[in-house]
Amino acid sequence: MDMAYFLELLVNGALTGLMYSLVALGIVLIYKSAGVPNLAQGAMVMLSAYFIWMFTAMAGMPIFVSIGLAVVAMFAFGLLAERLLLRKMVGQPIIMIVMLTLGLEIFLRGVGPGFLGAAPKSLDLGIPLTPIIVGDVFINRDYLIGGIVAVVLIGLSLLFFRTRIGTKLRAVSDDHVSSWSVGISVERAIGISWGLAGISAVAAGALWGSVQGVDWTLSALLFPAIAVVILGGLDSIIGVLVAGLIVGILGSVIPGYVDPIVGGGTRNVVTSLIILFTIMLRPHGIFGREDIERV
Repeated sequence: MDMAYFLELLVNGALTGLMYSLVALGIVLIYKSAGVPNLAQGAMVMLSAYFIWMFTAMAGMPIFVSIGLAVVAMFAFGLLAERLLLRKMVGQPIIMIVMLTLGLEIFLRGVGPGFLGAAPKSLDLGIPLTPIIVGDVFINRDYLIGGIVAVVLIGLSLLFFRTRIGTKLRAVSDDHVSSWSVGISVERAIGISWGLAGISAVAAGALWGSVQGVDWTLSALLFPAIAVVILGGLDSIIGVLVAGLIVGILGSVIPGYVDPIVGGGTRNVVTSLIILFTIMLRPHGIFGREDIERV
């Protein structure tokens, strides 16, 4: 076995998995705060990248100003989604809310490219294209920076849920009626959770947009993100970190050796198997609570 090749797959796979965690973090934040499984996170990542591209390429703003404006726009989008969509679903079966978020995902996936064009758009964050070389191992700079950003945001999320506002959000997730009875605004809590997911989507959209360009395919990141969420646990922020590493490593190392034999395409197979075996063997995930209801 070529150890340098293996280490390169391992390191870059782990960093890729951390970037998947950025997408998955938005799903967990909403579930942990509002008890709502959000299947629109992939399209929110795509929409965030389009916002950054518009502010940069069309309005001529510096990239970091564009990212800041995208954060504001996506936080507002989250609040608007709660006000116009989720609030009307209060009291409805959870499956109906899941279908609503899936419908939002499909709608955004079509409307973004429909207005701005389906051709991939370049998003330059100023990250050098040359890899970092450690011995015989080449490390992708985009993935490295993405991994660092993911770890920072996951850490900040853990700290946030120790604050007073974070405690209120957890209470809303556990029991809406009891939260109302003690004076917690459930609607506001759900809106904040969607806003936080929007911020996570901006980070993921900027980094993944820089790696593969800005187009509708960014919404397909929902698939590996769901694998991360299911493996780690729907309500676990630590699970996002650990599961992201596992999904990324397995999705890099296995295809790295199998793809040359079968002709490619095994990454999605690996991701699918992770989802399948996790649901069969440990439905609540590695760190999730056992009382979580799988949909």
